[in-house]
Amino acid sequence: MPHTGKSSVKAPEQTFEEAKYLKQLIEKQTPVRLKLSNDEVIDGIIEYFDQRFIRVTREGAPNLFVFKHDIKYLSERT
Repeated sequence: MPHTGKSSVKAPEQTFEEAKYLKQLIEKQTPVRLKLSNDEVIDGIIEYFDQRFIRVTREGAPNLFVFKHDIKYLSERT
């Protein structure tokens, strides 16, 4: 049988690594920085998340619910 270079094993749809990482950030109350698709920056601590959004608690500012599809990247602050 000729080898076509295609694997018959599909990658999983969901690895759950994102959920594990976000749970870790919540448990350790790690300060994070979110850069949004409109280049706005939000600093805070993640308090909650689900499939569609992340709740960010900020010091001296209102808490926010941020849709995941609006986030360019998330980084830990030290």
